[in-house]
Amino acid sequence: MTRGKQKIEAQRRSAEKNQKPKGSQLEARAVGLKVVCPICKVQLANQNQIVDHYGSKHPKEKPPSVSS
Repeated sequence: MTRGKQKIEAQRRSAEKNQKPKGSQLEARAVGLKVVCPICKVQLANQNQIVDHYGSKHPKEKPPSVSS
């Protein structure tokens, strides 16, 4: 049958494990996105990604230079 206290403890631990994390992954991701494509306004994390983006989405355009 049931194990009484062990069952209650197991349910409590399971509930704690399944709680939603504090904070949002979307907020953390938005902080990391700093480079914006001036043509289509896509946010990218770094200069390498924008060069790849231009190669695939805007092949006729030249990627912007690195701004320090």
